[in-house]
Amino acid sequence: MANPADKSDPVNLADLDEATRRAIEEVPPWPRPAWLVQSVERMRYPMLWEAVQTAWRREETEYSTLDSLLVQHTNYILMNHFREQLGLGVRDWSSPALASVRVVRRGVDVSIDGAVISGSEIDTDPFVYAVGARLPSGGTLTAVIPRDHLPYLTLAFVHRAR
Repeated sequence: MANPADKSDPVNLADLDEATRRAIEEVPPWPRPAWLVQSVERMRYPMLWEAVQTAWRREETEYSTLDSLLVQHTNYILMNHFREQLGLGVRDWSSPALASVRVVRRGVDVSIDGAVISGSEIDTDPFVYAVGARLPSGGTLTAVIPRDHLPYLTLAFVHRAR
């Protein structure tokens, strides 16, 4: 949030198209539950859709390594949120504009549950920053964040019980 002291400051609001803005502001003639009203209100603010992923595989393959999962997650976000900026078509999965394993930098610190562990990052893309690590309990964590949001975030992760 650009101005956390004043949530109603227009600088904090998401850039919405007219149809979405109208849908949020239009109140239906029937009562809505409180959880739905809160969800609709949150739509006014930018969200980090699909920013964090975890994965677990019974057996390790070339596609389940930390580097591979980090690249897959990064490219998923690039293809689904920055396709126009990158000039990509729907099937441009082999474009040089996308990340590859060769740009992954290993040995970066990642904070998980208050402990710092060694992980990997992709810090070469103009639109996103990506970081990931092997989880101490098994599995892999990856996070891909649009660079515009980085100044407002602390990249520290915690295990959340279901």
